[in-house]
Amino acid sequence: MKIAFFTETFLPKVDGIVTRLTKTVRHLVEAGDEVIVFCPEGCPDEYMGARLIGVPAMPLPLYPELKLALPRPAVSEAIDSFQPDLIHVVNPAVLGLGGIWLAKSKSIPLIASYHTHLPKYLEHYGMGMLEPLLWELLKAAHNQALLNLCTSTAMVQELSDKGIQNTDLWQRGVDTDLFRPELRSDTMRARLLGGHDDRGALLLYVGRLSAEKQIERIRPVLETLPDARLALVGDGPHRQQLEKHFEGTATTFVGYLAGEELAGAYASGDAFLFPSSTETLGLVLLEAMAAGCPVVGANRGGIPDIISDGVNGCLYEPDGADGGAASLIEASQRLLGNAAERQSLRSAARSEAERWGWAGATEQLRGYYRQVLERELSAAA
Repeated sequence: MKIAFFTETFLPKVDGIVTRLTKTVRHLVEAGDEVIVFCPEGCPDEYMGARLIGVPAMPLPLYPELKLALPRPAVSEAIDSFQPDLIHVVNPAVLGLGGIWLAKSKSIPLIASYHTHLPKYLEHYGMGMLEPLLWELLKAAHNQALLNLCTSTAMVQELSDKGIQNTDLWQRGVDTDLFRPELRSDTMRARLLGGHDDRGALLLYVGRLSAEKQIERIRPVLETLPDARLALVGDGPHRQQLEKHFEGTATTFVGYLAGEELAGAYASGDAFLFPSSTETLGLVLLEAMAAGCPVVGANRGGIPDIISDGVNGCLYEPDGADGGAASLIEASQRLLGNAAERQSLRSAARSEAERWGWAGATEQLRGYYRQVLERELSAAA
């Protein structure tokens, strides 16, 4: 098959969408497919045998890490030259809308996928009143596609409830060869502690430092647990506010880590806290579980697809007058309270992660592609 991706985010950016796409591209090429990726400028020319075409882009004012790329005639020319069997738009916003238009105007089968719960982000940027309008725009874009893929059962249901048609599940994946418990080390633990003594539990967060991740909710946990320490791995537009919020606590801002360093950070923590209630999946939770770090996540969105409460991690309820603080504290105490139970959670978390390889997720995606192409051939006949 010849597949053209349109994505609003790709290398060199680091996030869960980029991880999924890079793993998908690699496995598609290894399976013999030809792949071209249209993404914001700054990307390399090639990745794992796929051709990348960077499109001039401008930073989004509220979120400078996200760049909006405007489609140009060169994109249409590249599509004409490549002659894809189908177009796959990822989180269509601006560049993705260009992909939708090209698919329709050139009669190319179109698939879309939903990875970022943008309507729920709005309230964290003071624009909650725009949520109904954004859902209407998303519905108009996604309903152009023959198939809309979501990364969790909760998102399949929510998009269907909002009027988005032809939804299905694109299963999760994680690299269990990279993320593994054996990478736990005193050296990495000392780096995460950032000069603080190693007397209590080392709490870990990995991901974007942005408002919608609700990282502030970790502070009450940090203050409640005796001698607890916190390491925040990642960066983003909310970092300065978080530095002020956690001022005076035993918190280390580690910055970005990648590869074995990132895997070692997961493995060296005592508990992975992920307070966000806006996740379509929460890929970092799977990475932490693969590395044997017990996890606490919100009982919202795609996270319950990953965490079975009390079996391979702990869930907390994010709503309430206190913003879910009491529930997050209780879940964290439950996870850290008993060494034997924590070891059981570690083992079960690793076993759960081992069920979900990227090769399997990509083969499922290829099956969806084939189904769409076969339906289109039958319709044409």
